[in-house]
Amino acid sequence: MASQIHNGMSASALPADGWRKSRHSNPDGSCMEVAVLESGAVAVRNSRFPDGPALVYTPAEVRAFLLGVKDGEFDYLLDRPAR
Repeated sequence: MASQIHNGMSASALPADGWRKSRHSNPDGSCMEVAVLESGAVAVRNSRFPDGPALVYTPAEVRAFLLGVKDGEFDYLLDRPAR
């Protein structure tokens, strides 16, 4: 199955070990959810569209992103006006 996993596939078709969202998620349901796949990769989906497309990242990609978040590299996104 792992060889058939790709970006853009339906999130509901992924062999995910439970989808999780942040406790800081928006109360109107606009949030991202993540799940760890059997391969160790991490899938991301839009919680409003649980059967919609998912993006799949390697553990190294997720680690690099999370370290950047922790270092404040993406804080500029918080200063943008909401649309």
